[in-house]
Amino acid sequence: MEHPILFLVQLFDLIGLGSFAHHYPHVIYSWFVILLLVACVRLAFKGVSMIPTKGQNFFELVIGGMEEFIVDITGEEGRRFFPILATVFIYIFICNLLGLVPGFFPPTAKIDTTLSCALVVVPMTHIIGVMYHGPKYIKHFMGPIWWMAPIIFPIELIGHAARVLSLTIRLFGNMAGHELVLAILFMLAGAFFAPLPIMALGIFVSLVQAFVFFLLSTMYFAGAMEHAH
Repeated sequence: MEHPILFLVQLFDLIGLGSFAHHYPHVIYSWFVILLLVACVRLAFKGVSMIPTKGQNFFELVIGGMEEFIVDITGEEGRRFFPILATVFIYIFICNLLGLVPGFFPPTAKIDTTLSCALVVVPMTHIIGVMYHGPKYIKHFMGPIWWMAPIIFPIELIGHAARVLSLTIRLFGNMAGHELVLAILFMLAGAFFAPLPIMALGIFVSLVQAFVFFLLSTMYFAGAMEHAH
């Protein structure tokens, strides 16, 4: 079910790019999220001082908590991968929240967006494995006993390919379903503010789905860093 009005799509209509915007609204709103995050980062850096403000304290608490969470799972070596994991979490969370704003479309309600996020995380998992173990990383796919390798290897390949599908479908399904529920409630009882409790729940769902993606990504990275047994 589509939004009756998408503000950025209408804006692209005015500049003659309406066809692209109508076919790919998730791309338009992904660009919007990226620009929004870049603007927020620039503003945050301008406000950094030796005597932290309330806003600086809040963001230091959030970022520091995320970093320590990653270290608890991956160990100290995981700090070097904090930027990519934190970026994925923040990007997905903001994309999810867009669905709660009238006239905006959450990019994560489109499977193309969630697939692109999964295709960043899962290949990076294997890059990390090769970084830490070199050619020996192949042992992660061979199982504990050498003569079982012909059986274990295909199963492991299927399992790692399924990670892409799992990350993609889980996030897409939850956000598309929530978007559908919101659209139906707004049409049936929008004037009476009936969707407000659902929108409050939507903030929680947006956070949980972003956190689940972030947690699984962290665990995949940690598994790639470990020695094969």
